[in-house]
Amino acid sequence: MQATGLAPYAADESDSQGRLHQDSPASYRGEYQRDRDRIIHSTAFRRLVYKTQVFVNHEGDLYRTRLTHSIEVAQIGRTVALALGLNEPLTEAICLAHDLGHTPFGHAGQDALNDCMRDYGGFEHNFQSLRVVDLLEEKYADFPGLNLMFETREGILKHCSKKNALEIGPLGERFIEREQPGLEAQIANIVDAVAYNNHDVDDGYRAGLIGLDQLREQRLFGDQYDEVHARYPDLDDRRLIYEIIRRMINTVVTDLINQTQANLDVAKPESIDGVRKHGKALVTMSDGVHEQHAGLKKFLNTHLYRHEQKLEMTAKVQAVLRELFSIFMGDAEQMPQQFSAAAKSQDENGKARVVADYIAGMTDRFALAEHERIAG
Repeated sequence: MQATGLAPYAADESDSQGRLHQDSPASYRGEYQRDRDRIIHSTAFRRLVYKTQVFVNHEGDLYRTRLTHSIEVAQIGRTVALALGLNEPLTEAICLAHDLGHTPFGHAGQDALNDCMRDYGGFEHNFQSLRVVDLLEEKYADFPGLNLMFETREGILKHCSKKNALEIGPLGERFIEREQPGLEAQIANIVDAVAYNNHDVDDGYRAGLIGLDQLREQRLFGDQYDEVHARYPDLDDRRLIYEIIRRMINTVVTDLINQTQANLDVAKPESIDGVRKHGKALVTMSDGVHEQHAGLKKFLNTHLYRHEQKLEMTAKVQAVLRELFSIFMGDAEQMPQQFSAAAKSQDENGKARVVADYIAGMTDRFALAEHERIAG
């Protein structure tokens, strides 16, 4: 029976595929609440405060980090889930955990580590997030990792290569069968982009890498600018930007809720299995708003993420990670004992994976400090 207040197609822990390892039931919390709490108390979650979102940690105190980004994603995700009658604690847990496997230095670090791992199976940060919660966290006496519920793990693994999918059993089947995850996972996937698309505007403007005139050419921003400027003509730039971004998020999230509900009304899935077997994602924006959202994303990719100043920093931090990888592969003793011992017990592919686990777990400032210590 579905829990009170949940839509029939929402994830329900009473019908869950459960945990990897037997675990005693929680006394005062639901199982998805317990997943959320385990994620918040994890070492990997704390490290996110010193991991790059767009700007490297030492570039400024007010820029977003992976931690603040994850909290913002969770806030938006909870709003959408609640409005649609879906499982709010599960949505929050997935949102908070979606970047646990991210490298230092953001996507620049991920690209560098993937390049280093090219001959050893590659590196996917979503798959690494799953490794973190399934294996690398060391918190409990009875099992490795955090031993999360199937549906939480399903949401964390939003992308996966066929090779990796074949190795992880039931969790990988949807990538092979081309099925969809539950609606809570679909929400986490799309609100991740909603959060960074809008908040990277704020950080990029604060850094002086993108300007007001450029932003006004983007319809999602420009429409809100016209409304805010007409109503508050004397508003200073800082408050103007905040008010516009607030309205941008509201526009996209409201559209997302309404369009998704319309999709559900047409599809009429009777359960989460009906959602999974539906041919395409049901959590979507309308075509018009999606076009504006995608246009802003393309603009940020060109004018912020590929800005000359960002590319210069990208080259520096990627060189740091590549050199660390080379050093650790050549001399595992340079890593802490638990990693060096694990590396020595593996073949070359296994050793490379241990090195990747160690580097991916670093914060920005620790990676820089380790590089300084070892390479000078």
